[in-house]
Amino acid sequence: MGAESDSEPRSGVQAIDPDDVDAADILGSAIERREDPALLTGDAEYTDDIEMRGMVHMAIKRSQHAHARIDGIDTSEAEAMDDVVDVFTADDLDVPGNLPTGWLLDTLEQVDHPILAGERVRYQGDALAVVVAEERYVAHDAVDRIDVDYDRLDAVTDPADALDDDAPVVHDDAGDNTAFDWEIGDAEKTDAAFDDADHVVSLDLENQLLIPNAMEPRAAVAEYNPSNEELAVHMTSQNPHLHRLLMSGVIDHPEHKLRVRAPDVGGGFGSKIHHYADEALAALAAKRVERPVKWVATRTETYLTDAQGRGHDTTAEMALSDAGDILGFRVDTAANLGAYLSTFAPAVPTYLYGTLLSGQYDIPAIHCSVTGAFTNVPPVDAYRGAGRPEASFVVERMVDLAADEVGMDPAEFRRHNFVGEFPYQTEVAVEYDSGDYEKTLDRSLDLLDYDEFREKQAAAREEGRYIGVGFSAYIEACGLAPSELAGQLGAQAGLWESGLVRFHPSGKVTAYCGTSGHGQGHDTTYAQIVANELGVDYEDVEVVEGDTDEIPQGMGTYGSRSAAVGGSALVKSSQKLVEKAKRIAAHQLEAAPEDVEFEDGDVRVAGAPDRSMHITEIAQAAYLAHDMPDDMEPGLEATSFYDPDNFVFPFGVHAAVVEVDPDTGEIEIDRYVAVDDVGNQINPKIVEGQIHGGVAQGIGQALYEGAEYDDNGQLVTGSMQDYTVPKAEHIPEMETDSTCTPSPVNPLGVKGVGEAGTIAAPQAVVNAVCDALEPFDVDHIDMPLKSEKVWRAANAATDGGEN
Repeated sequence: MGAESDSEPRSGVQAIDPDDVDAADILGSAIERREDPALLTGDAEYTDDIEMRGMVHMAIKRSQHAHARIDGIDTSEAEAMDDVVDVFTADDLDVPGNLPTGWLLDTLEQVDHPILAGERVRYQGDALAVVVAEERYVAHDAVDRIDVDYDRLDAVTDPADALDDDAPVVHDDAGDNTAFDWEIGDAEKTDAAFDDADHVVSLDLENQLLIPNAMEPRAAVAEYNPSNEELAVHMTSQNPHLHRLLMSGVIDHPEHKLRVRAPDVGGGFGSKIHHYADEALAALAAKRVERPVKWVATRTETYLTDAQGRGHDTTAEMALSDAGDILGFRVDTAANLGAYLSTFAPAVPTYLYGTLLSGQYDIPAIHCSVTGAFTNVPPVDAYRGAGRPEASFVVERMVDLAADEVGMDPAEFRRHNFVGEFPYQTEVAVEYDSGDYEKTLDRSLDLLDYDEFREKQAAAREEGRYIGVGFSAYIEACGLAPSELAGQLGAQAGLWESGLVRFHPSGKVTAYCGTSGHGQGHDTTYAQIVANELGVDYEDVEVVEGDTDEIPQGMGTYGSRSAAVGGSALVKSSQKLVEKAKRIAAHQLEAAPEDVEFEDGDVRVAGAPDRSMHITEIAQAAYLAHDMPDDMEPGLEATSFYDPDNFVFPFGVHAAVVEVDPDTGEIEIDRYVAVDDVGNQINPKIVEGQIHGGVAQGIGQALYEGAEYDDNGQLVTGSMQDYTVPKAEHIPEMETDSTCTPSPVNPLGVKGVGEAGTIAAPQAVVNAVCDALEPFDVDHIDMPLKSEKVWRAANAATDGGEN
């Protein structure tokens, strides 16, 4: 199941027809995704595809200002329109209506987050009123008839500015805009390291706000049966069970009478983890009008209201010896939390960020302080990578500067400071349990023909051409768990996962998991896992996710946790099931349980291979229950709640080769090499696809994307024409390869891959651009590296970039 590189670069993993793979080899095979035919032919059912008899449509009146008092809301014209069914505001709510945060910190300033603003709006897009109408366009027209009397207030959107004493205060109850102060590491030890250092490098850098761009915008269809009080919400969710739990409190509806179902979901990237106001409003609207209610966000609403990612202003310093040893690392970050605390917002710039600041390096002293800031932008929360891209960006930019400071090649400086022995206890709480960092570096250097590249670079500079290479030796902690540790750090929920495996009497199998796939390929990979464990045909395994009525409990899909935690839950359940099957077979074969053995779906009596039963025969016998061991219940199914002992730690080295035109600032990515170690690979084709998608997203941040606001807090990148999501033509061919260091903490040995590319790519590109512009004394450019910014940096040495 491991995927170790050979001597030749990989040109791409070739997908295999499942019919061409023996059952015994199904785990680790690059079989085709079973999800794709429905997605490609239009048979998939997205939330907006749902139609119900009597269904009405919801639209939301949103604040046009980023910060204002509300002196009045006049809904009379909207209410008078034909086909308008209902209009309501905060004054009409008789439920708690306050969105909670799911992660607490000791210093966290908790503020109210109403689903409808009544007295004050705090970002452009804050919800003010709801219209329900017979037709979608009538609902939107009616929203335009609602008149809001605003008293505008000054706004602030940058976290560092928000922490100034004279900044506009977003929440008066909080006194100022400080949401929390948090630190990790040893300040005194780090200060001593800097006192002893031969060299110190420092850098101010920004990790810009990003807007998620899933193909499918958020949407919900809610239906309510007043006779039995059953409420069902079909919605774009990455974690239906978590949404069920949180929504039940927000709208004061019993959790056991609330069903949340995720139909096919067109991407999430973190933005569909969080509990927003809009889905709760759809549920409330369905209860008010006692008819099914559909709400689908417009793309404009998505840009205004989806939780954004990143948003860090950071000062970093690294202490070094003459020999090139990293002696200490000091980081101070102001983190943008937006107007309210979103679901996991406090965890992202703290425990998902500060704990990864050792990178792949043996750093003896680290201290990180983070101040969370309320601002007048939408709530900021997890976005693909969530804290770990921010950490890796800081570490890898500083490592490049440090290598230059001590006169070492950046690749060899990394090798010189790599962690060499495992387990390794970092100075920022986490313990790396496994790894082999030199292996991925060596492989990337081989693929690059690194020595030859440096010769080409020197020759190109003689010709007036500027090419550069940038490395990113990333590490992440994912497979989010374990529950006990998460609880100690502030999580208000467990991070286990549940998996139920059920044999049917016919011999077919259904695997239920509490995760919720939205493009990752769970149906394929989970079926591979269960088929391998049970020794049955892959095609005989059905996978069910994303429905709280089908799967009693679950924690969802985020943080690259599904395979490591959800897949392991299915392994545990399958193993329980096999143990029961062995006892049934031993009973029917008149053998002692300890004398039977299981292999490839057959239970055999040891030493008597002709005395055997296939597990599908055993399943039938288990449901007939005519001849069962004493005290054994009929049936053949098992449930597990899997809660691992530690995170998993994928790692790798990515490298970008770019050419920069200093006369125009244009950047061309000539090559992109990715060597990743994500442990064992259940399906190498799916792993490759995850790497490709993640790298594309990381390149998007490096070169193109960034949410921009004016001084009034108005979003000026509020459409795809202004916010540059990269297109296929912007993404280079990728050369991918892998090494394999299995995780020791889960039975599959997997480490998670969903976020690796996004975590690795930005600094690889930025480092490459800075390397290309080294003759111009450019040591840093903030992302996104748009042409004007690059041109100014390249020309600053000669004319200050003014002309």
